[in-house]
Amino acid sequence: MGVSFDKIDGAALLKFDIHPAANAVSEADRAAKLKDPGFGRVFTDHMAIVRYNQTDGWHGARVESRANFPLDPAAAVLHYAQEIFEGLKAYVREDGGVNLFRPDANARRFRNSADRMAMAPLPEPVFIEAIEQLVRIDRAWIPSGEGSLYLRPFMVASEIFLGVKPSAEYIFAVIASPVGSYFKGGPAPVSIWVSENYTRAAIGGTGAVKCGGNYAASLRAQAEAISHGCDQVVFLDAVERRYIEELGGMNIFFVFEDGSLLTPPLGTILPGITRDSIIALAKDKGTQVREEPYTLDQWRADAASGKLKEAFACGTAAVISPIGQVRSASGDFTINGGAAGPVAMGLRKQLVDIQYGRAPDQHNWIRKVL
Repeated sequence: MGVSFDKIDGAALLKFDIHPAANAVSEADRAAKLKDPGFGRVFTDHMAIVRYNQTDGWHGARVESRANFPLDPAAAVLHYAQEIFEGLKAYVREDGGVNLFRPDANARRFRNSADRMAMAPLPEPVFIEAIEQLVRIDRAWIPSGEGSLYLRPFMVASEIFLGVKPSAEYIFAVIASPVGSYFKGGPAPVSIWVSENYTRAAIGGTGAVKCGGNYAASLRAQAEAISHGCDQVVFLDAVERRYIEELGGMNIFFVFEDGSLLTPPLGTILPGITRDSIIALAKDKGTQVREEPYTLDQWRADAASGKLKEAFACGTAAVISPIGQVRSASGDFTINGGAAGPVAMGLRKQLVDIQYGRAPDQHNWIRKVL
């Protein structure tokens, strides 16, 4: 059965009703929570929410107290996993204002994810307005220093039925979580386990979509990595089991002795916004960046010969994580003596300085909320 997504464009004019939380956390309790918030365990007072059905289109835009919302046991998301999400951050500038980093890119990717998952496409202005309204009302929750406010927009299929078809009803919401610096004492090189038993995505699948099912499918491989003493897992392609694709939740880059960078091509991997930003910053400096396949055997040989100088993973949460050791059933090897390299750390500083407003924004990536 087809699903009509009428009344989509009109939602671009939606206005959010603001309903401040009556039971907001006290200033003292909030300050205590912000001392060491960790990642994704502390949440702000409010959430933004918009609903969709075929009669009304997108409607009922609100910012309200963060609370459970009811889902029928037969809601489509619980049975057929029609669900997508995004992740981005709000940063406090030195002047006390607040920056968002490339929310337009998140909005486009969210819409692309919805299209692939046969979900109602959310107009990009609604996506951005929901985030901005939530940041404004929960501004006090943004940690100082190198902390930030992690924003989680998501959409779930809420139609009540048991049957394999796209849902006709959806809930879009945004929640926020204050987070501290991802690394205590600076980014430390991580160890990577190569998954040779499990794959993440195949051509024609949902590898390029930010949907929960992709991450659920990665958890067994991540558990395997941890059992081998590694921090993260990296996946190979699903066809030949030779080509490096991405980590469980991050893209990957390789740095060579001639200064060039290589990253796996898009198609079956997530089009990371941090990945895209790193490519742009590297090209600004005249660095050659290649988006092409790279095998595990090449990685091992180049690390042994010294041709490969660095490898690093990247994503919204950690920005850049240097890779120090690679482990697999077919043998282990070390990169750059297991230490963080200057290219990865230089790119990380450049990107973070832009996000916090400490460096010029030559690409117009920053959107000032306050």
